Amino acid sequence: MSDLIWNDDADRLRAELRRPLLLLAFEGLFDAANAATTALDSIRVNARSTEIAEIDPEGFFNFQETRPLVAFDDEGVRQLTWPTTRVTACQTDDARDLVVMSGIEPHLRWKTFADQIADVARRTGCEMVVTVGAMVSMIPHTRPFAVTGSSGDPDLADALGLDRPSYQGPTGVIGVINQRVGELGIPIISIRVAVPHYVPGPPNPKATRALLRRIQGTTRVTTNYESLDADVVEWQERVDGAVKSDDESASYVRRLEQQVDSNEDLLPSGDDLAAELEAFLRDRPPTDDTPDDEPA
Repeated sequence: MSDLIWNDDADRLRAELRRPLLLLAFEGLFDAANAATTALDSIRVNARSTEIAEIDPEGFFNFQETRPLVAFDDEGVRQLTWPTTRVTACQTDDARDLVVMSGIEPHLRWKTFADQIADVARRTGCEMVVTVGAMVSMIPHTRPFAVTGSSGDPDLADALGLDRPSYQGPTGVIGVINQRVGELGIPIISIRVAVPHYVPGPPNPKATRALLRRIQGTTRVTTNYESLDADVVEWQERVDGAVKSDDESASYVRRLEQQVDSNEDLLPSGDDLAAELEAFLRDRPPTDDTPDDEPA
């Protein structure tokens, strides 16, 4: 039995998708304050979303580490909820659609898990994979949260004006996915937002809004990031109050402000990046990577 399980109407929905991109985010090392998974949840809510597949968690999780949840439904029937990675087709009113995958970072068989991601990209006809993340950083909560981007493919990095990955050390499943999917010849980029290391807990609407704004600028798919404006104001006022109540914390934040004011966002503007992305995908030679064993 395959780890990737397609729903009965997956074929029809896959055929209806228009030039989709695959967006990925997973709770864990690469999702500080749950900003990335919250952003993708928001995209699902704002699109005509239909679940088309899931990755069976049985072979990828240690359930003593991430336990299934038990609850009763509205009719009093006891239900188990497993840490399943779900694949959602998000149809939009814009020029392209999205396929969204999110869940909890698995514990086991990361290479096989990455192969499942590549399979989803191929079967849904996605032109590119975009991993979305959030990392704690030495930034103040008072400044705009920078969204940075990178690609391990030198041609793709040059075409979009992105960095090449420079980090060395322990990585998460997103790092494995970026490496493996790229090796399989599927274009993949990574975008991530910086989160203040002294406010690492969820929710962080400012980080989520920054990601949604960048996703909209890059893909030209409406994300309604402006709907978080009030939440961002409330969050910042709450953190302001906590910082100002302690002189040492206030002094530390002022030092961070001085440091970050001398740096620039490492991604091109949204319009520039979107234009370069379209040009790269348009010029990419067509390939037929669809496996022979199409799902029913």
